[in-house]
Amino acid sequence: MSQFHFQSVPQLISGLGSIQELKILFTKQCYQHILIVTDAGMLQHQLHLPIIEILDKLQLHYSLYDAIQPDPSEAIIFAAVNFAKAQTVDLVLGFGGGSVLDVAKVIAILAHPQQQQTLADLYGIDQVQLPRLPLILVPTTAGTGSEVTPISIVTTGETTKTGIVSPVLFADVAILDATFTQYLPAATTAATGIDAMVHAIEAYTSKLKKNFYSDHLAKQALLLLNQNLPLVLKQPADLAARQNMLLGAMLAGQAFANAPVGAVHALAYPLGGHFHIAHGHSNALVLIEVLKFNAPHAKHYYAELIQWLDPRCSGSVDGLCDLFIDHMQRHLNQSGLILQLSQLNIPESSLQLLAEAAMQQTRLLQNNPRPMQLEDALAIYQAIY
Repeated sequence: MSQFHFQSVPQLISGLGSIQELKILFTKQCYQHILIVTDAGMLQHQLHLPIIEILDKLQLHYSLYDAIQPDPSEAIIFAAVNFAKAQTVDLVLGFGGGSVLDVAKVIAILAHPQQQQTLADLYGIDQVQLPRLPLILVPTTAGTGSEVTPISIVTTGETTKTGIVSPVLFADVAILDATFTQYLPAATTAATGIDAMVHAIEAYTSKLKKNFYSDHLAKQALLLLNQNLPLVLKQPADLAARQNMLLGAMLAGQAFANAPVGAVHALAYPLGGHFHIAHGHSNALVLIEVLKFNAPHAKHYYAELIQWLDPRCSGSVDGLCDLFIDHMQRHLNQSGLILQLSQLNIPESSLQLLAEAAMQQTRLLQNNPRPMQLEDALAIYQAIY
């Protein structure tokens, strides 16, 4: 535990209204053409206008690219990169949810005029080479933590996703401003909040790279998320709680960027790939059964987490582990999310296919505290059907 490596973004800016810090960032460097990567929803709700106002006041040239879709495909990335190259941009600003931020990272690499790599060259771990364009990321959901992770997830086929994992993907600056999250639908707030909780839990139990620093980040993230998710679901306009959610999601992102996630994500990815269930919702669906599966190997960690969240809890390790799982079940029950596959029009005949797809997520499963076999994955899907 005393020997570890830890990496993150070099600059974090957090606080309500902190988007105004862009004025300082843009005047420190002489950028000629800024690309704002976002999605149509951001433009429809005019959430991008504070950024445009700053750029206009500084008389900076910019282009908007809003064609990013959830679970971005290679085709979406190719189109975005070609657009960036045609505009000759020299800074990429990602403004949106996790999919937008993931694409912005890849654009910053592939749109650099001296970059020789192709998208296919980037897949895997530590395959990305410099140079890349300067990169600023502004999340508009409190969930993925993508603004502080060195990871981009690409949909590489009709049902498959592939990761790009490299420190080159760390942004130069991440800005956390909850004024952009206040109009999120309740289901999105809930799903992304659960997603962030999963990041914290899986980082804390990560088998290969769990470390002293990631543990502290994961615990603090889970504490913030645990306290504030119920608040924002009851009072969506509570900006203080929403800022705490953004901070918690970011801390969880830092934690799992260094102590990677495991079986919850491995079983969630096929649900997104095959049935287009949002990533946070997919995590919520499998979370409890994976916690139960991992308990024989991770119960001491779960016991530590419930005592961190509620110091009044006491008892045996087994009892505390059960309390933690029950506690997370209550969060799910209060989320309003559908928690059964049968209620999402997923045929029971597809469970074997989902289990086989989950077992292909070896990058994730190697981090799980308990080894998982095909029959284990199938039993989990059956339990939530």
